[in-house]
Amino acid sequence: MKIQFRQLEGFVKSPDKAARVILVYGPDIGLVGERCDIIGKTVVEDLNDPFNVAALSAEILNEDPARLADEAGAMSMMGGDRLIKIDGGGDKLTVLIKAYLENPSESSLVLIKAGELSPRSSLRKLCETAKNAAAIPCYVEDERDVSRFIRDTLQAENIRADNDAVIWLAANISGDRLKVRSELEKLIIYKGDEQTPISITDASNACGAAGAQGFDDLIYNVAGRNSNAALKAYAVLTAEGMAFIAILRALQNHFRRLHMCKSYMIDGMNLDLAMKKLAPPVFFKQAPMFKSQINSWSLPVLDQVLGKLTDLEAQCKQTGMPAETLCSQAILAISKTRAG
Repeated sequence: MKIQFRQLEGFVKSPDKAARVILVYGPDIGLVGERCDIIGKTVVEDLNDPFNVAALSAEILNEDPARLADEAGAMSMMGGDRLIKIDGGGDKLTVLIKAYLENPSESSLVLIKAGELSPRSSLRKLCETAKNAAAIPCYVEDERDVSRFIRDTLQAENIRADNDAVIWLAANISGDRLKVRSELEKLIIYKGDEQTPISITDASNACGAAGAQGFDDLIYNVAGRNSNAALKAYAVLTAEGMAFIAILRALQNHFRRLHMCKSYMIDGMNLDLAMKKLAPPVFFKQAPMFKSQINSWSLPVLDQVLGKLTDLEAQCKQTGMPAETLCSQAILAISKTRAG
């Protein structure tokens, strides 16, 4: 089964019983792990239960393929369904999983955890097309999705947040879901028993390090044509283990927003009104820089930059060159581009 975006959250919380194998994959490793845990707990209460949970890896199954059928077919000593967790999923498992799906256990769920898999991946294709399997993608979320996750997480803790604080957080702690959750936990501890809503000051005090040297430094220095500062910010992000796709999406999003505002202005709208049409709105402390960049970049050049970023994503998926190298080269090239 290929699960559509609008169906993802519902499926994760209550998987279709017809799916006896579920593949969870994507570049957002934190989100992959979180969704695997949620799905796993629909089968067993304790993911470390030694009687009802079997933890395998792709390496183990490559050496001993029969282990999958043995574990899936084993009877639970304590009763109930069993969970078979497979880590490090990839195309080397395709033949084994295809054979297993011909006669899967009705009392065991096989849950495969994988990193990014291209549309050409044989394992991904198998789980998307088989009627008794499912594939759950976990892509890096945009600011709108991160904002919703922030609100839901804080609401679960009975904590309110100012809208500006949520906007700031979404822009500054976005990336891997694990990183977002970690930063929110810091913020919740920082807030303690205070009953007042989280303010921008609270957010920056608790999570400032995540943003001060993060995406904002990168995107505003790239668009501000400050090559040295942009490369330094990029180095900080990669040193922190930030996924390449998250960095790319941050750059694409920023230049797309500049392009949108520039288009509105060419159609006759003034700069302030053009910026008000952006969702989420520009953080007020960054508004002067954003306005300056709107004025300094022409629409044709912004088109070229967005094209370069699209090509960059394709190159990283099609070539053997490290994504980090291609990305740093693109950052240098864009930050040296004549804006007009």
